[in-house]
Amino acid sequence: MDTIGARAGIGPDSWLDWLDDSRLGLAMRSELWLYPIVEVVHIIGFVLLVGSVVMFDLRVLGLSKDIAVTALARHLLRWSVAALVLIVPAGLMMFTAHPHDFATNNIFILKLCLIATAGINAGLFHVGVYRSVARWNTGIAAPAIARVQAVFSMGLWGTVVLCGRLLAYT
Repeated sequence: MDTIGARAGIGPDSWLDWLDDSRLGLAMRSELWLYPIVEVVHIIGFVLLVGSVVMFDLRVLGLSKDIAVTALARHLLRWSVAALVLIVPAGLMMFTAHPHDFATNNIFILKLCLIATAGINAGLFHVGVYRSVARWNTGIAAPAIARVQAVFSMGLWGTVVLCGRLLAYT
């Protein structure tokens, strides 16, 4: 579809055009400090989220066996939710600055797919092996599948961080 059709709101890219032309998109591109401040908030959120995930995954892998898995999960959940409150709005704000560029960037698409995969892994963990946590809550090794999912989780989140850094160079 031509640019005029897309700008009229009838093309597949019309929502990207709308974001690009929005007040927020314009502000993110034109206000000197807005994008860098939002990016720092996004990074702080990722530090909190990935830090919480890695701490939990390390516990599942057997570190600090004297700490109950359930207690650590409850404690870290608060930090993870707080992190998401920072990450999601900041990420959306950064997206509005260059929506066409992000939407067609393979690294960005990979990052989103990895985040979705990490979410699915966490969901499967909680509806699966975590249901038996009472048997391995404290002092006992987690089942092998839990340990595999913890390693997979750390790998996914590490790769998400790597993709985020690579976005600055693509």
